[in-house]
Amino acid sequence: MNQSQDAVAKPVQPTLQIDPELLLRAQPVRVVFFDVDGVLTDGGLYFSEQGETIKRFNTLDGHGLKLLQKAGITPAVVTGRDSPALRLRLKALGVVHARFGTEDKRPAAEAILAELRLNWSQAAAMGDDWPDLPVMRRSAFACAPLNAQIDVKANAHYITKAAAGHGAARELCDLLLVASGKYAQLLAEYA
Repeated sequence: MNQSQDAVAKPVQPTLQIDPELLLRAQPVRVVFFDVDGVLTDGGLYFSEQGETIKRFNTLDGHGLKLLQKAGITPAVVTGRDSPALRLRLKALGVVHARFGTEDKRPAAEAILAELRLNWSQAAAMGDDWPDLPVMRRSAFACAPLNAQIDVKANAHYITKAAAGHGAARELCDLLLVASGKYAQLLAEYA
């Protein structure tokens, strides 16, 4: 066997180190509510000459949402804005539970919970600003990106090392995958 074949045969070992208390808190999570601007994007709003909002999404975050689905955890979006770019991105990722253009996010999240026949004790939420607090504070697991507003971070169980739009959502996805016990299996499927 040559050296390259030997390297392929070795299993990939997960290297994530996560606080066991966080993993215990995250174990029951079956749905994750994501804000968009400032969570799945860097928070900047770009407007074309025609006034269309242009958004920048991170592929790490997108793959994390797909991995959640493979693990049986539903990604959901509750956002105060709406745009064709956002709808196109969510469709490409297979995210079907979304509420757009809502500043009152708690009722929108509750409607999704009812559709999924889940409750707040099975929910996680990731937000970056005050409108996200009602969902974050009711969820069993709350997360904020590194660059979230200070009071939002104070209400989070976990603050990511990455900034929003730069892999922060993927950090939460990975944490939830480890808590679900599916991270190593999914990693092995790719390796």
